[in-house]
Amino acid sequence: MKIAVLGYGTVGSGVVEVLDVNQKLIASRAKEKIEVKYVLDLRDFPGDKIQEKIVHDYEVIANDPEIKIVVEVMGGTGAAYTFTKRALEAGKSVCTSNKALVAQYGPELMEIAKEKKINFLFEASCGGGIPIIRAINGSLTADEINEVSGILNGTTNYMLDKMITEGADFNTVLKEAQEKGYAEADPTADVEGQDACRKIAILSSLAYGKFLNFENVYTEGITKITPEDMEYAREMGRSIKLLGTSKKLGDDSFYALVAPFLVGQENPLYGVKGVFNSIFVHGNMLGDAMFYGSGAGKLPTASAVVADVVEAAKHLHDTIPNNWSNEEMTLMEPDSVEGRFFVRVKDTSLDEVDKAFGKVEAVIEPDSLPEEFGFITRLMTQGEYKERVKALGENVLGMIRVKD
Repeated sequence: MKIAVLGYGTVGSGVVEVLDVNQKLIASRAKEKIEVKYVLDLRDFPGDKIQEKIVHDYEVIANDPEIKIVVEVMGGTGAAYTFTKRALEAGKSVCTSNKALVAQYGPELMEIAKEKKINFLFEASCGGGIPIIRAINGSLTADEINEVSGILNGTTNYMLDKMITEGADFNTVLKEAQEKGYAEADPTADVEGQDACRKIAILSSLAYGKFLNFENVYTEGITKITPEDMEYAREMGRSIKLLGTSKKLGDDSFYALVAPFLVGQENPLYGVKGVFNSIFVHGNMLGDAMFYGSGAGKLPTASAVVADVVEAAKHLHDTIPNNWSNEEMTLMEPDSVEGRFFVRVKDTSLDEVDKAFGKVEAVIEPDSLPEEFGFITRLMTQGEYKERVKALGENVLGMIRVKD
């Protein structure tokens, strides 16, 4: 079986390495040897044994009938989309780790694959090496899934973990994350929640059987989280996590959002540290299940890509079914979603808080922050919260949602 790899960056080189190191094991599971014939990249790699397989022109791959599977690990939605679509139209299965490609063009590309009786597979697009997509498509098919929530971005989890354990501010931990290679030079996709947004859109589309357009998901990042917020979290015995979460509330009622949440110790997501990811799934028969592991990194991600290559090799002429449809999911308005809210205020009395919100569930007064206090509201819609908080005006220092 001859394959081509598009891109020889971190993940692309990892794919080649996994196929080389575990060659015999992979061949036994795929029932034939899998060989990389071409690697597409704009660069040359003198001194690297991959150089003899480097090509700079995609047409070489597109026009070679020996290539049965294409691995797309270029990233982005420009050339990656064009090359993926052309490969599928030519009857070549595609395996990708590209969450942006799947979130934006997934329905179209899966439809082409279905028509051609081949596969468009993307296990590595969510959770790195965690086999969450295969679980949703296979192991959980007997369940009606009604919630998917989790820590979907390792960079922000590392940063929030550092902020709460060391008391450091956002800019300090961001610089450290960049120095360690956990964050890009431009960290916007991570810290503004865009990466997690695309991942929860993909997982929700598979879990609920309708296409969730990531552009419709209400998204907040972690840029406004402060050391003071972390002081309150410690005082309450909670942690702050950036969560992607979605729920099915009825036959055609869904909500999804990405935002920082205060997570209590009774929640298994509380203890997820560093760059690890963890995804929680609730099914009507299964109950709760949690998937945990490396959410990024060269070899964990490459391992998931190669697992898809093996699946594609075993299903060369038939499409592996999944639950994703082209029908677009309609989400509840964010202001209609219920939750509890932690609010920090200054120059405000508890009587004023009670007048604005009614009786609150908890009041937190850290000794280290004598000029302010925090409180947790009762359960209410986001719209109600926004109306009630107006009464406190500029005395509100911040708000974080509470994970129940």
